Amino acid sequence: MGIKNMVAGKTNNTFIQFFRYIFVGGGATVVQWGILVLLVELFGLNANLSNAIGFIGGLVTNYLISTYWVFDESKVKNKAAEFTAFALIGVVGLGINQGIIWIFDKPLADAKVFGNLLSPERYYLIGQVLATGVAFFWNFFARKILLYNKNTGETSKDEVSKKSDSKEIINN
Repeated sequence: MGIKNMVAGKTNNTFIQFFRYIFVGGGATVVQWGILVLLVELFGLNANLSNAIGFIGGLVTNYLISTYWVFDESKVKNKAAEFTAFALIGVVGLGINQGIIWIFDKPLADAKVFGNLLSPERYYLIGQVLATGVAFFWNFFARKILLYNKNTGETSKDEVSKKSDSKEIINN
């Protein structure tokens, strides 16, 4: 498995897709966090509201790059339906994310569990770090399994070609 295979061309290999999704998720995270911090720090908006707005920016970024670079083909042929399913999986990820941020921003901040190490107004940032990791794994594997997994009984052209090549080698 060369570097070229890791970064270029279509693939159905879960390892390569996961590798690529790290970069896509990273880019989407930069968009989401950028919006989150901008809205909280510069405009004084609530952390959860700001995170929800950032989520939309990250979701669109993630979808556009994922469908071009990470996942080969969708089980869903209608692009609007595909985006809707992609977004619904992301909404579950957002729920996970929001729940974790809320725990850090409210109960943990109110209890000042980190003492003087961190201002309670910044606890949401620790929550966001943890939430990003949890949501990342949820989003990748849910999308891979529910939308982009080709192991659903269909035989891809590559699999047919490999089977034909194998039979030809055996017969010779």
